[in-house]
Amino acid sequence: MIIKYPFITEKATLSLDKNNTLQFMVDMRATKPQIKKAIEEMYNVKVVKVTTQITARGGKKAVVTLSAENRADEIASRLGVF
Repeated sequence: MIIKYPFITEKATLSLDKNNTLQFMVDMRATKPQIKKAIEEMYNVKVVKVTTQITARGGKKAVVTLSAENRADEIASRLGVF
């Protein structure tokens, strides 16, 4: 399983509205193309960009930027964030 769970913080929520991005905790071995494919298939959206970072707790976080025709807040509401 590449995508573990959505990563929701106050900063992630602000980025969701401002930059049309979603954040997820992902498997440490997952590559950016694998993450992009998994998100596109799971949520039926077009991903423009994926950036990853290793968190201080040793996890891997992916910041996924969606295309303009897909709204991150709609996906977040489907996930039960709002």
